[in-house]
Amino acid sequence: MLGAIAGDIIGSRFEWNNIKTTEFTLFTPESTFTDDSVLTVAVAQWVLDGGPLEVYISLLKEYTRRYPGRGYGGFFMTWVHSDQTGPYNSWGNGSAMRVSPVGFACNHLDEVLEKAKETAMVTHDHPEGIKGAQATAAAIFLARTGKDKEAIKEYVSTTFGYNLDEPIDQVRPTYRFDVSCQGTVPPAIRAFLESTSVEDAIRLAVSLGGDSDTVACITGGIAEAFFGGLPEALKQETLKRLDPGLKKVVNEFYRTYEPFS
Repeated sequence: MLGAIAGDIIGSRFEWNNIKTTEFTLFTPESTFTDDSVLTVAVAQWVLDGGPLEVYISLLKEYTRRYPGRGYGGFFMTWVHSDQTGPYNSWGNGSAMRVSPVGFACNHLDEVLEKAKETAMVTHDHPEGIKGAQATAAAIFLARTGKDKEAIKEYVSTTFGYNLDEPIDQVRPTYRFDVSCQGTVPPAIRAFLESTSVEDAIRLAVSLGGDSDTVACITGGIAEAFFGGLPEALKQETLKRLDPGLKKVVNEFYRTYEPFS
């Protein structure tokens, strides 16, 4: 989960000012958490506390109101500030950006797929929205449980129909801002597949351009799972950019699930 948050924070300053290279300073004073991190922590809170979907819906709305102005999508904000509790058929990448805690907490692949579907469907009930969340969470789970990159690629490609064959260097020149799951999740996973470390994975993801913080958020969560956590310096730089409320949930999540013990 912290890898996803790191990707979000690092990618945040490039979302509207894309950079098409891996050579950039990881953290600057402008690097900050966005809606990706806020909603990831909301999912983590629900995973920790349990409860029916009504509890999860309340948490999504509560966290969004607690952290306004963090780049939330328009349809999502309309949903948050309404009495609506049902979904709005979204296929956006919001379902994939917030799902990483599921891949770290669940113990079986079937459980991962079902829980990921639940986290998506309260807003993103379009098949592509659900698929994006499931593919991301499954990749994290497979990485965390020792599967190699080829096995992860094969599973995601076969199960979800994503094309993961196109190299990042070929994708990058024409890649543009895309808020759909189908336009975000495959290149994010491809960035992980080409990476040699968590930092390298995030750099590759950011270098694509587009919705930089969300691409890097998805990539970062998978890379963290595969490489066995974040390097200490990257971890500390990420944590110090979270406020005490978010940091408390993150720390409780890792104490509870100990994904790398």
